[in-house]
Amino acid sequence: MSLAENLIYFREVKGLSQREIAKKIGVANTSYFAWERGTAKPKRENLLKLAEVFDVSLATLTKDIAQELLSNFNQLDKTRKEEVMSFTEKQLAEQNDEKVVKLYPYKVYEKLSAGTGFSYMDDGSYDMVYFDAEMSYDFASWVYGDSMEPVYADGSVALIKDTTFDYDGAIYAIDWDGQTYIKKVYKEEGGLRLVSINKKYADKFAPFDDEPRIVGKIIGNFFPIDV
Repeated sequence: MSLAENLIYFREVKGLSQREIAKKIGVANTSYFAWERGTAKPKRENLLKLAEVFDVSLATLTKDIAQELLSNFNQLDKTRKEEVMSFTEKQLAEQNDEKVVKLYPYKVYEKLSAGTGFSYMDDGSYDMVYFDAEMSYDFASWVYGDSMEPVYADGSVALIKDTTFDYDGAIYAIDWDGQTYIKKVYKEEGGLRLVSINKKYADKFAPFDDEPRIVGKIIGNFFPIDV
């Protein structure tokens, strides 16, 4: 297995979520997500922390099992190679029959910011992504920025219900001054106070004179499943 596959395997053995692992070793959720996707690799100091959390050696954590299996396979004679191939094909067929997961499509049109704001509905184009649960929503958006972490992570998909303001403290998509934001919203005299979950970000204030508009209420989010 690759490092990314090893991370997934050992995390699942421990029964921990991606966010729990990220918190234990002191890195951003998005960094750990990227390690499991294989789009980035952790530095040695983080590998050591991961090995400690998983209670395995660094060598075990970083071991490429696929490469070792290939090396062993290449040392077999022709007859034994054929036996291994026959067994492997049978195992793979059985596994594919056992693991049929239904995936649901989502059209992700919008670009909403969980940071400084991002214009939306630029060209009407969309990304088609998939998830293993079917959820009710009106439209979906990519999340950019980390101001709403750890709940709404950068690179996740936010599901939005087309609705007006319900109550203080709910999380909405807000259109303000040509930009959109994902924020906790509080109605105050003279405007809307936009609050981040990530405490390193200061509140924003959208005066009613600027005509801020509730685009919709955030009702859920997810990371797409690769297909």
